[in-house]
Amino acid sequence: MLENLGPFSGSPWVFAIIGLSVLLDVFVPILPSGVLVIAAATTATGAPATAGAVTHSVPGGADLPEMLALVLCAATASVLGDMVAYRLAWRGGDRFDRAISRSRRLTAAQERLGAALTRGGGGLVVLARFAPAGRSVVSLGAGVAHRTVREFLPWSALAGLVWAAYSVCLGYVGGQWLGAGWVSTAVSVLALFAAGSAAAFLMRRPSRRAAFGGPSGD
Repeated sequence: MLENLGPFSGSPWVFAIIGLSVLLDVFVPILPSGVLVIAAATTATGAPATAGAVTHSVPGGADLPEMLALVLCAATASVLGDMVAYRLAWRGGDRFDRAISRSRRLTAAQERLGAALTRGGGGLVVLARFAPAGRSVVSLGAGVAHRTVREFLPWSALAGLVWAAYSVCLGYVGGQWLGAGWVSTAVSVLALFAAGSAAAFLMRRPSRRAAFGGPSGD
């Protein structure tokens, strides 16, 4: 992947590929959008492709504009994808609602989302952005439940920004400390998957607790 991205490093094509992948993975969660973001950030460091090679780029150096551009690209595409899914689910609410009702897990997730947004606890949207397929469940669930744009959009924007910044930082730090090779990318991807596993675990907490840990009777 790094070899394929290498010739495009610094090219608008990188941002187009990443943007399209991130936008579409709300519908096709198996797309490796997070891996692409990490790989692009790792390659952009320009560090030697040797494990253990530590470089000394300083904040504000040549890497910073490209890292910021990657964060902005991934975050913007994430929000756009969320809103497309949200609007489609809003308009086809009955059909999506029937599909969700067939799964107890999706139904429970939708109920937690509704309670969280109603109470201003949209941190669930941010948490779900890291969980496998969590972004899809949240975006479609918000649309099916006819949550307002004012309730959903700010949290979607925050979720996209946090996820994008985390992914780019993983790639950047990995590239600086381990070199722009497959080892650093693999370590960074493992860290991203670890965050996703932790988010999925938190989202599966027993339904007898409120969305953010308080007793359900609060």
